[in-house]
Amino acid sequence: MIRDGDRQAMDFLMDKYKDMVKSRARSMFILGGDSQDLIQEGMIGLFKAIRDYDSGRDASFRTFAALCISRQLFTVVQSSGRKKNIPLNTALSLNAPVPGGEGGETDAESNQLLNLLQADPGSDPEKHLLDQERLLQLQERIDRELSSFEKQVLDLHLTGMGYVEIAHVLNRTEKSTDNALQRIRAKLRKGREDN
Repeated sequence: MIRDGDRQAMDFLMDKYKDMVKSRARSMFILGGDSQDLIQEGMIGLFKAIRDYDSGRDASFRTFAALCISRQLFTVVQSSGRKKNIPLNTALSLNAPVPGGEGGETDAESNQLLNLLQADPGSDPEKHLLDQERLLQLQERIDRELSSFEKQVLDLHLTGMGYVEIAHVLNRTEKSTDNALQRIRAKLRKGREDN
């Protein structure tokens, strides 16, 4: 029916399996994207399953759809980590905390990059300049001292992910990811003490 252009049958299957798509998309992470991007990619996988399913095969449609959805999601997650996407994936979040605020400020909002960038330079140009220098030094120290793996771990950690999730996304062991987080903390702490 679907190959004959039956739009209602297509809509019925898309609606019936959208929860499967959401379930599979929820368990993944895409660098530089959000859950809606993954759901959309999963729906593309479902569309391909509907289009390509051969009822003469041994597999049920549900099994075939699950396979197509998973493959589509894995493909997009893998491609998000490719070298050509590095500029998108290594961008610093405007809500990321900036360590080393004056007087050891603990107010998370006052130490966000966005607030530093929005600061009125006319109010205290010296503080604004020092904040910019501190931020630049931090970025240079990260670029200089952290390995590419550690940078990936830091980027994901700054998005709020724990080491278990990071290990899953980067296809590494939890132990190596936790060790990388410990090395990052030690390197950044040492760099702050040296200044």
